[in-house]
Amino acid sequence: MTAPKEQHTGGAYCDMASLLRDRFSARELNLFARRTAKSMQSGRLRTRFRGRGVDFEEVRLYQAGDDIRAIDWRVTARTQVPHTKLYSEERERPVYILCDQRPGMFFGSVNCFKSVLACHISALLSWAALEGGDRLGALVFNRNEFRDLRPKRSKHNVLAALQLLQSFNHKLNSPIGDGPLSLAQMLKDTRRIAKPGSALFIVSDLHDLDAEAEKQLFHLHRHLDITLIRTTDPLESAISGAGRLTVTNGHERQQLPVGDRQFQRQYRALSERRQQRLDQITQRLGLEVLDISTQDDPVEQLRQRFGRQRRQTTRQRKQ
Repeated sequence: MTAPKEQHTGGAYCDMASLLRDRFSARELNLFARRTAKSMQSGRLRTRFRGRGVDFEEVRLYQAGDDIRAIDWRVTARTQVPHTKLYSEERERPVYILCDQRPGMFFGSVNCFKSVLACHISALLSWAALEGGDRLGALVFNRNEFRDLRPKRSKHNVLAALQLLQSFNHKLNSPIGDGPLSLAQMLKDTRRIAKPGSALFIVSDLHDLDAEAEKQLFHLHRHLDITLIRTTDPLESAISGAGRLTVTNGHERQQLPVGDRQFQRQYRALSERRQQRLDQITQRLGLEVLDISTQDDPVEQLRQRFGRQRRQTTRQRKQ
């Protein structure tokens, strides 16, 4: 593999030290900058729910049952009609991260394998959830097994999630092989585990996002806030070079004519059909997909989507 300079990830396996360092980069992320919570629990996420809080929202006519301590006496005196103040109530939501560590993720042609990229993305999201004061839960799966961590708002739970990511990542030894745990099955299990109102981040290459997986996503999306993060590699969308490339499925070897123009067009057309199918499914579901490639810096890609809005500390810089 070739390794571009100044990349955040690298190699065929992740290591705990780099997952721990992701905490510093995650401080720049705000997972819910433009989102609205559905849960009824307290935390630091602003929502459309209203009640007692720290941020003033509006004044409206007093209604039976309103807290008399919130009466706006100035407006009441001016209008001679009781008015009460409303505040933006702060809330939290459980954050679940579903990380794919199946054999198909054990592949990469630039910088790192998709499985390593998925671990770093999951680690960044985990630290960002902790930084935001939200409860973190994790689900990590390979072709044969999965483990889940119930949501807790603690550094200990984040560290447990990182240990889980590293453990599953280091079990990978081949990109070949399949097992009983499909994406559809994991989404079905997630429906059982994740509580309504939670946020779900799915980190996978989504290679088996089929009709059954779409059905499970539909049911999940009715009650959860879902973000799809697809890990990709440049070699999956286009192939080039000279001569022939030898590939194997573990049983047979075959040579691909990578220098042949017609083969290159067919390869690219196959990738485009997969992309179109994914687009159709996500558009029907009303879901967005964030693509992050092994040649990208995941910190920068996540910052573009979830970056905190920086305050202008110099409020109009010197002109």
